[in-house]
Amino acid sequence: MIQVQSNLQVADNSGARRVQCIRILKKSRATNATVGDIITVVVKKARPHKRVRRKDIRIAIIVRVKKDINRKNGFKLNLGENSCMLVNSAKDLTPLGTRLNGPIAIRELRKAKAMKCILLSNFNL
Repeated sequence: MIQVQSNLQVADNSGARRVQCIRILKKSRATNATVGDIITVVVKKARPHKRVRRKDIRIAIIVRVKKDINRKNGFKLNLGENSCMLVNSAKDLTPLGTRLNGPIAIRELRKAKAMKCILLSNFNL
C-alpha cells in the first residue's frame, strides 16, 4: 500500500534509484495505491548522466508492493518491496526506461492497461 510520502525504489533503467510519492492520480482503492495505480513522484536519488535527475517531478506506475496481493483464485503474492516504473504521461503509459528489473504482477498491470510496461519485464507473476 502506497500513501503520500512513501519512498519507493525504481525498477527500470531510467536513471532514478529512489523516489517519493507526492500524489496518487489514478487509484483502484479508496485511500491507498497498489499495483497498477498511477502516482506522481519526485526523484530523491539518481544515477549521474541519465535521463532523470534529482528533484525532477515525474509520473510513475506501481509495479510491486510489499503488502500481500490476494487474487480471486486463492493465490497470494508477496513481491517483497515497494517499487515503481517511470512513464512519460498518465494517458499512454510509455515507459522512460528500456528494461524492467525484478518480478511484476502481470494481471494487475494488465487491468491498468500498462501493456508496454509488461513487455519490458523479464520475470512475470
